[in-house]
Amino acid sequence: MQISIDTSYLPHQDPDASLRFYRDALGFEVRSDVGKGAMRWITVGPPGQPGISILLAPPGADPGVTDDERRTISSMMAKGTYGWILLSTPDLDGTFAKVQATDAEVIQEPTEQPYGVRDCAFRDPAGNQIRIQETR
Repeated sequence: MQISIDTSYLPHQDPDASLRFYRDALGFEVRSDVGKGAMRWITVGPPGQPGISILLAPPGADPGVTDDERRTISSMMAKGTYGWILLSTPDLDGTFAKVQATDAEVIQEPTEQPYGVRDCAFRDPAGNQIRIQETR
């Protein structure tokens, strides 16, 4: 059996702000953008890697999610504890400088971690943690 990761999900609250972050700050290409207003599903991914995508979607849009669950999701997003993703780059300092120049919220500047990676972290407009580690 062979299994590959195709798409990962992150929630958004403001699709236009999220689109600017992933497209303009991270340099991802937009693969699809469907829906209207806050109810948009946007698929983005790194150029040259068509088999890997991130789906930016409205949280709690599933009709099976209760109002209490929507409130919990909103609370976790506000604290930055709901969604996160780990990306990698061979040029961490250059990537950090480019993303920081877009006024993205910096959580952590490039740091050598005690567990053997060098990484940095940002928060996207929805509060998701975006960690970027250096490829070695």
